[in-house]
Amino acid sequence: MTTPKVNIAEKLAGFTEHWAPRRIARINDYEVKVAKLQGEFVWHAHEDTDELFLVVSGRLTIRLRDGDVVLGPGEIYVVPRGVEHCPAADGEVSILLFEPTGTTNTGTAAGTRTREAVDA
Repeated sequence: MTTPKVNIAEKLAGFTEHWAPRRIARINDYEVKVAKLQGEFVWHAHEDTDELFLVVSGRLTIRLRDGDVVLGPGEIYVVPRGVEHCPAADGEVSILLFEPTGTTNTGTAAGTRTREAVDA
């Protein structure tokens, strides 16, 4: 069985909500997600997994307790498992995430910003 190709720009154009990841593909026990970000998220960590951020458009700051990492389009940063971080975007940012199935966006923080990924 073959799988359809996915156009990341088309998937991102299909929604406007911020901090609400959309699943665009699955690979083994992982999900590929896209999201739109704006403003500051919550400080959190993922105890059981690393978290990969790939910036598609805009400028993303990943705040870490020991310094910030600033990413532009085409740049990737991996937050190691257990490291507390807080993504922040001054303007709208589009990202691609690669995470194990079932990873929640707020990790250890939980709360009102927790969103289950839905299919794009």
